[in-house]
Amino acid sequence: MAQQIRLEVVTPKGAVVSEDVDIVNAPGYGGDFGVLANHAPFLSTIKIGTLTYEQGRKREALMVSGGFCEVSNNKITFLVESAEFGSEIDVDRAMRAKERAEKRLAQAAQHDEKFNRVRAEAALKRAMARIKTAKNV
Repeated sequence: MAQQIRLEVVTPKGAVVSEDVDIVNAPGYGGDFGVLANHAPFLSTIKIGTLTYEQGRKREALMVSGGFCEVSNNKITFLVESAEFGSEIDVDRAMRAKERAEKRLAQAAQHDEKFNRVRAEAALKRAMARIKTAKNV
């Protein structure tokens, strides 16, 4: 059996994942990265996107909304704003959220509303990440 790394995914509501896994792939601001057992220590910021991990033949996908990651002592810890399993995402709802965000972006561009544009861009990124994560299951 290959060595494993401990994966912890924590949101403000509590722990979402706490298991030993074979590999973790995550969306870092500097680019996506993968981590195996005995990885060198490092810190990274996490952007909105899909975090995947494998445990034997089992593969899981989570949509994560920004945060931080630390790898140390054969453990990888994610402190993120939110995390949703791909299998639990309502794709129709995510598609509607994507459409609403795109409409808000168009309206904000017409009226030069910086605040609404930033909020709409974040909503669009979350919706697109949910859709991608749900399809990644």
